[in-house]
Amino acid sequence: MKKNKKPKLAPPYAAETKDVRLAGTFEVLVPVEGRNKPHKVPLQFPSLKAAEAWLHLPEGKDEVAQIIEDSAKEK
Repeated sequence: MKKNKKPKLAPPYAAETKDVRLAGTFEVLVPVEGRNKPHKVPLQFPSLKAAEAWLHLPEGKDEVAQIIEDSAKEK
């Protein structure tokens, strides 16, 4: 028999900022279990490439891990 696998969350991703005041910038969003909207990293980036590059830096990885850890504590 197959076991039902628990659905995995999407990985963190970069997207264009929806806030009109910050038009033309990009932000990093971190999906969190038990929440409909992803958490936003409190940084703005001038390009999609810069936002995606930040995700792979040690600073970005630490920030994403901290957001996931904090959301787990809130439960």
